[in-house]
Order: sequence, then C-alpha cells, then structure tokens
Amino acid sequence: MPSSAMDWLRRLLHPESAPARTGRLDVRHARHVAALHHQGGFARGWEPGECAALLADPAIISEGVFAGNSPHPAGFVISRKAADEAEILSIVVGRAHRRDGLGRALLHAHLGQLAASGVQHVYLEVEDGNLPAEQLYRHFGFREVGRRKNYYAKSDGSRTGAVTMRLDLA
Repeated sequence: MPSSAMDWLRRLLHPESAPARTGRLDVRHARHVAALHHQGGFARGWEPGECAALLADPAIISEGVFAGNSPHPAGFVISRKAADEAEILSIVVGRAHRRDGLGRALLHAHLGQLAASGVQHVYLEVEDGNLPAEQLYRHFGFREVGRRKNYYAKSDGSRTGAVTMRLDLA
C-alpha cells in the first residue's frame, strides 16, 4: 500500500495521531509534561512543580509534539543549554502515541531549535538496553561516547547502566 494511502488509513483509524505538530512548551504545559514523564518508565517521575520550574528556566529549551487538534502535548523533549552545548534531560512520547513517528518528529524539530540557538554539541544519556531510544538517537547521528555503570535507579530497586551519546550539530 502506498505511503499516502497508509497515512489516510492511519488518520481514519486514529484521528488523534495525525497530523502532528511541534511547538515550544511553557509553564502552562507543566502538568501534562509531568504526566508524560511518569509514563517514561523512570524510577521517579517529575512532579508538576519541577516541570514548571524547568519550563520557566531561561537555560531550558523545550519542544512538545501535539497530535491532532489537542492543546496538550503527546510528547516532549527538554534540554539545558550551556554556551554552545546542550544536554537532553528527558524525552518522552506518551504510551498512546508510541510507534506513530512522533518521537522522530519531536527530536527533528528540537535539534533544529537547538542548532538555531547556537548549540554545536548535544549530549544525552539513555538507559542501557533501551533499544528503541538508542535506534532513534543513532538515526539522527548520535554516537556513543561513554558508559556509566549502575547509573539509573529502576522502580524495582535495582540499577542499570547508561549510555552517554553525543551529536555534533556544527
């Protein structure tokens, strides 16, 4: 089936998943960002107050992806910028929208926003073994530059490693 036919079928069956648009987030989105972060599989999700503080911080660059006509983000990415570098602090797409291509659209828009703000190097850490996330990052050109043993706490009390990745934008 041609791609345009698949897009039409997806919109018919899942109207909330298309079209997707991206845009900056602000403190009005804090509650929804916190709810999404809790879906991210982290041992401790961010609370709305923490999200509001991050979104109000001038060093933070954020992007949301919005499905259909929803005013609430279906996913987000938040980075902290310092000079010509940025670290992606978190990226999450809500469970209901995973595998809809929103993560790719979100990261594409965010990297463009970082580059436009003068960022030359982007760093992130991803849980070792999170293959879908690693594949997404590698698709955009991120490469592994290090590993941290027992970095992430898991909800069951165990710990797992992190893969540190870097992307050069310039």
